[in-house]
Amino acid sequence: MNRTDATRDRRLVIVVRADPVICGHSGEARNLAEAALHRGFTDVRIVTWPVDRLREAGLPLKPLDTVLPYSPGITVERPEPVGDYKVPDGRYLAGLTGRLVELFTDGVPTVCLSLYLSPHTTAVSDAVRVARSTGLPVDVATVAEAVGSDVTNVVRSCVEAGRFGAAAHVLADYLSSDLCVAVSRYTRDLIVECAQEIDDRHGTFFAPQCRERVRVSYPAIDTSAYTDLDPEETAAVLARRGLHADGYVLFLSRLAAAKGVDDLIEGFARSGAATTHRLVVAGRGPQEAELRAQAAASAVADRITFLDDVDDAEKPHLMAASAAFVLPSKPRPEFVETFGIALTESMLAGGGPVVTTDTGGIGEAVGDHATIVPVADPAAIARALDEILAADPAARARAREAARAHALQFDRATVLDGMLRALALSPDAPAWLTPWEPAAV
Repeated sequence: MNRTDATRDRRLVIVVRADPVICGHSGEARNLAEAALHRGFTDVRIVTWPVDRLREAGLPLKPLDTVLPYSPGITVERPEPVGDYKVPDGRYLAGLTGRLVELFTDGVPTVCLSLYLSPHTTAVSDAVRVARSTGLPVDVATVAEAVGSDVTNVVRSCVEAGRFGAAAHVLADYLSSDLCVAVSRYTRDLIVECAQEIDDRHGTFFAPQCRERVRVSYPAIDTSAYTDLDPEETAAVLARRGLHADGYVLFLSRLAAAKGVDDLIEGFARSGAATTHRLVVAGRGPQEAELRAQAAASAVADRITFLDDVDDAEKPHLMAASAAFVLPSKPRPEFVETFGIALTESMLAGGGPVVTTDTGGIGEAVGDHATIVPVADPAAIARALDEILAADPAARARAREAARAHALQFDRATVLDGMLRALALSPDAPAWLTPWEPAAV
């Protein structure tokens, strides 16, 4: 593409673990990509991994036939590995990095956003360095988003194991980006805390840089997918599932130990709600077999339903018709809830009140619009359910509207606009980005 064409085009590249991975930040990538089409970008790319590689990694995946199509203008790329079997993992990273080099050197002004620091920001950082070394025109601005597990799974574990080099690698690549963001204040504070530990041990200066440069950018949500629901479609979804509006308590997230589903099952069994409502546990994950066994052994086994095939189109309807949405997350060494996307989605859908814990960044997600219970406290969950279901219908309706108003701040267009404004104000912002103001939707 020549420079004349390039000046008319703007590209957004998002490097992420994308669909079909069951992950809130895969959904965020989709939302930012869709929002970019309304913000003047003429070419949007999601650069991710081959599906067979995602399966080999053991990630929870949706069936491919349930993944909703992207809008025209969005291209999902899954670069093939480079080299032979002698470099088993590096082949895939080489394929990803190599494709980014090609995108960065074709003359199109580009914003590149990486979700997850390791390995995605690492790939972007390497690709920018290589692209600039080619002598070809490079017009790229980079945004790196830390999602929490970057720190808990990589940086913090490196700090604890004394692996200075690996931690320094992640943080240096993060700080090499034009804009560094974190998905919550909790995540930002965690990044600074871990960087300070590294500085204290090794005399480095990562923490001051993180403290100064890392901004908060909450996850992007397609609010219209939850606020503009067709009542007839909701009724059809419930009929297919054998459910009734306001007749069930819902959990919808990954089935992992940190999500607290075991506490929910026990709490539901203790509650009066178990005599009038069902518990619907929707999701897949590593704890699924164990949780199904726990439910089967429960005294209310016949009141608990597991759904492992809920697709993106069905999810909002299940949330909207629930009597309550419960996600009793609890901190674990391998995972801490850094925001709580499912909670805000349920609030947007206008379903029953949210019950959750004050863990990680959850408080930022729900504000004052949720019933907070202690971590790992089934009895408290039982009490919360009984109080919610006994509440006055008018009071519940007012609470639903207030919760929805709070959650609207996480709309994908608002989040993308915030990133672009911050990027345009950075000292090294490219000329084409600085004067550009996003068009109204």
